[in-house]
Amino acid sequence: MLVPATRTSNAKADDRFDKADFVYDREKNEYRCPAGQALIWRFAGVDKGMTLNRYWSSNCKTCPLKGRCTPSQQRRVTRWEHQDVLDDMQEQLERSPDAMRIRRCSVEHPFGTIKSWMGATHFMTKGLERVKIEMSLHVLAYNFKRLMSLFGVAGMIEAIKAYAFLLDLQCVFGAGAVLIRSVSSKNRHCSLITLKRRTISIGGYSSTAKACF
Repeated sequence: MLVPATRTSNAKADDRFDKADFVYDREKNEYRCPAGQALIWRFAGVDKGMTLNRYWSSNCKTCPLKGRCTPSQQRRVTRWEHQDVLDDMQEQLERSPDAMRIRRCSVEHPFGTIKSWMGATHFMTKGLERVKIEMSLHVLAYNFKRLMSLFGVAGMIEAIKAYAFLLDLQCVFGAGAVLIRSVSSKNRHCSLITLKRRTISIGGYSSTAKACF
């Protein structure tokens, strides 16, 4: 999943250099500012559970571009310990300019629809496990409504029957694979017990699905 980087600085709006104008050198673990100066690593701290590294240069006071860089004495750059992951994701976004358009079509619409269904209170339950179950039910309801809008009620039921049939095929092929392994195994008794358990489990699920529809 690709997510665009979050911009929290107002420097660009104030016609000053943005953080993106500072180039990070992974080998030297330092930044290069638009004036060509090196912002070296100074210290690391923890803020809200995140380890943040701080960089700055000692030449900011005499820099001719200071007015376009920072109103403070020094321009300090903060880097998260896992910033490399975000940088790699941003590079993938730049290589795939249509990624966000596809994401809006495939993700934003379902998310907005489910959020609208849930209303202003969002979740009715409390606790992580209960919220997970409630969210799963919302997603299941969305998927059913989506299927009905695409195929109709009858078409949706036929699709579910076809899926149950695929479970039967999975049961057959899975049983065959376990049987082959059991033949080559020294402990055949144990393997056949495993085969029986897996066959009953998968076959029972598919039979239940067929019975419901």
